[in-house]
Amino acid sequence: MSNVATLNADDFDATVLKSDKPYLVDFWASWCGPCRVVAPIVEQIATEYADKLNCGKLDIDANPAVAGAYRVMSIPTLILFKGGEPVAQSIGAVPKEELLSRIEAYL
Repeated sequence: MSNVATLNADDFDATVLKSDKPYLVDFWASWCGPCRVVAPIVEQIATEYADKLNCGKLDIDANPAVAGAYRVMSIPTLILFKGGEPVAQSIGAVPKEELLSRIEAYL
């Protein structure tokens, strides 16, 4: 069972913006090669940090309005939300250690 939720425009606000824990969102698309590289890293982080972080993925092709609202121009883009606001961002396929270095201060 995955610790990474599948998000969509209908539940984004209630799930991500109103989360009591920081929420890491992976903006991705099925045709994106680098997105497939990042997906297992997000899974690992979701499992290892389950006590202090929620994780989800949002398909930008199925949810263009949400992607547009956060100015997602390249994928994969990972945005960490805390208190309903984006507080950290990573664009492109980056190693797990680099992603963690960008988000750990907010956890």
